[in-house]
Amino acid sequence: MFRVEPSGLRDVLRSLRDEHGFDLLLDVTAVDRLELPDSKPRFDVVYILRPSVGSERVRVQCRPPDEDLALETVSDLWKSANWAEREVYDQYGVRFRNHPNLKRILNHKDFVGHPLRKDYDIKKQQWLSEPDDLMDEMRKLRGGAEEEESESVLLNIGPSHPAMHGALRALVDLEGETVRHTVPEIGYLHRGFEKSAEKGTYTHVIPFTDRLNYCSSVMNNIGYCRTIEKMLGIEPTARAQTIRVVLLELGRIMDHLVCVAANLVDVGALTNYWYLFNERERIYDVIEALCGARLTHCYVRIGGLAHDLHAGFEEGVEGILRELPKALGDVERLVARNRIFLDRVVGVGAISAEEAISHGFTGPCLRACGVPNDLRKDEPYYGYDGYDWNVIVGTRGDAYDRIWVRMEEMRESMRIVAQAMKKMPGGPVNVDDKRVSLPPKTEVYGNIEALMNHFMIIMEGIKPPAGECYGSIEAANGELGFFVVSDGTGKPYKVKVRPPCFYVFSAFPRLTEGGMIQDMIATLGSLNIIAGELDR
Repeated sequence: MFRVEPSGLRDVLRSLRDEHGFDLLLDVTAVDRLELPDSKPRFDVVYILRPSVGSERVRVQCRPPDEDLALETVSDLWKSANWAEREVYDQYGVRFRNHPNLKRILNHKDFVGHPLRKDYDIKKQQWLSEPDDLMDEMRKLRGGAEEEESESVLLNIGPSHPAMHGALRALVDLEGETVRHTVPEIGYLHRGFEKSAEKGTYTHVIPFTDRLNYCSSVMNNIGYCRTIEKMLGIEPTARAQTIRVVLLELGRIMDHLVCVAANLVDVGALTNYWYLFNERERIYDVIEALCGARLTHCYVRIGGLAHDLHAGFEEGVEGILRELPKALGDVERLVARNRIFLDRVVGVGAISAEEAISHGFTGPCLRACGVPNDLRKDEPYYGYDGYDWNVIVGTRGDAYDRIWVRMEEMRESMRIVAQAMKKMPGGPVNVDDKRVSLPPKTEVYGNIEALMNHFMIIMEGIKPPAGECYGSIEAANGELGFFVVSDGTGKPYKVKVRPPCFYVFSAFPRLTEGGMIQDMIATLGSLNIIAGELDR
């Protein structure tokens, strides 16, 4: 991490991109330092960058002066900065000069105040009922009043529409069936994850992470806990790491099954849905037996796991590995050479690797463009470099490649799961560290030191040292990151999620404009936008 003055911010960021290879702007956020030492100037704006392929990572921080609370935009350097800066403005009130569309993005257009400021009164209720017609953005795209009088038609798709895969809305300007312009609107599922995270202990945040990408919620648990463990300097036990690998890959398979199944339904291939959802249900059965929940798992703990594997877990996983290849083969035989399917997805919603990187794409959507970006290879964790598997990439970056990258990734995940189960080590699943692990009940009932240890962790929470940390994993949709600020107490000072969906969906207008309206639905399905993660 290094700090720069506002006057040199753009030059530093441009230099990092052009001369040092940090071409991927992962996230932009802010820290309100009102309750921290050294609170002048009050706000820190944080830029997190990495190369599109590589393991380095850099964090640039800049404090805008309190008098005007503004910085120059970098949305002309990275397209990902457009929505990221809008979110910082929305949540903290920091303005970005020369931004092309600096308006709220997660909160309602008439919302008063900035909710992630430390002095915002969360009990202050606001009644907001007037919908946003989005015409301010559409008029800019149309280029003036003359075009408004043309024969184009405005159509709202969503927020309640089965083709939108969640509470998403897009206002489209149509000429016949051709999409001329698209204005997306998000925030319908914004529930204040980051504000809620500041009100409880670090452990209390784990169930909240389940509600991000709820199609693979265990991956969110692991990403968050891994970040807190990084702050504490803790490495999970060998058994816990291997179990996490198994769960990460099962989560990836579950997520990809939902994405591909729904995407195929979108283009008229309904039968495949049943083949793929039967396998997802099979995995849910195994996960439910492990943690008692099918969708929101809450199984991972800081320093380990809630408990060890149950008897029968291994047989359940063997059943998944035995049956899933058959289902994938059936789907492949139905669609791989199906003319209707190919006409609906080949060349549809295509994006180049360069544009995808500028928009902040990671995960399958970036790999479909031919970029072998994968944290499991670039920054191996939990022993991923010890497994035999391949990174799958596409060539065209269209809907077809996004579907097929996911299909092949499921096969690679099965390879990893099989190897992990085969070499599953013994031993405990929680670290022997009194800062994070509760002592055994037998000791709590008969030992005053253990009783006090238990009491401190439950009542005061786990206490990472004061400081800042960014941690991430390769989740099903791409790099899922958590930027956490600790003030040394048992409650997080700040938790910011870097959701892969957020940056992928920001490119939706680019992917749909000029195409047919039916292509819009096929494109959206292939992006796998999960509103719970997008809006947080």
